[in-house]
Amino acid sequence: MKTSLLVLLVVALCTESAFSLTCFTCKDATSNIHCLSTTTCADHEKYCLTSYSTTGYGTDQKQSITKKCSAFCPTLDLNIGIAGIATSCCETSLCNISGASSVKTSYTMIGLGVLASLACILRLGF
Repeated sequence: MKTSLLVLLVVALCTESAFSLTCFTCKDATSNIHCLSTTTCADHEKYCLTSYSTTGYGTDQKQSITKKCSAFCPTLDLNIGIAGIATSCCETSLCNISGASSVKTSYTMIGLGVLASLACILRLGF
């Protein structure tokens, strides 16, 4: 009996999981609420990738969220003021539900934006 339990334990520990990764997927969605479709990833895809980008400024600012399965995890966080992109990855099924976790705030850009706003207000004489 002990031998059969030991064999069963070894088999269980050495067997790969039969379940593939499942990720939320969307392409260029304007809101995270539009990113609730799911996809079963291919065997070589080990990450759920979320990419969040913004373009424009003020009332003309647009955001785009893309979620998908990925074989690799690119680390990209770029913010140049009028455009920015941030990526995040995770490795468990349905772990990329939140779009907000992929947004990285650039405190430098926020500070520059506040200073530019202040300069504009002072110049206009408010």
